[in-house]
Amino acid sequence: MPTIDDLLAAARRGLHRIEAADVAAEVAAGAVLVDIRPAGQRAAEGEADGALVVERNVLEWRCDPASDARLPEAVDHDVRWIILCSQGYTSSLAAASLQQLGLHRATDVIGGHQALRALDGD
Repeated sequence: MPTIDDLLAAARRGLHRIEAADVAAEVAAGAVLVDIRPAGQRAAEGEADGALVVERNVLEWRCDPASDARLPEAVDHDVRWIILCSQGYTSSLAAASLQQLGLHRATDVIGGHQALRALDGD
């Protein structure tokens, strides 16, 4: 029987995860940073500068260019989605789910929002 660790490892095998230090350059090059943390967690940990807030339960509908509920940024399957959670676990599963929708450039941030905060000295 597989465990959550097995599922996480499988998800990450298909991702080219990025370091927190590379997020700004990726966004400057056109990537879309998406913060999937729930409201309570964002309130406790702080907002992620420049990120779109899309809670995890609706992520696929918002990023799929074929969805009636898509974000304006979901123009095609070539969008570079960078998914952010608190520590970089849930975001790996979410990015892998986007890849299953054909959004093959989707990835996540190693260490999540906490790694971004560490860059700022928080």
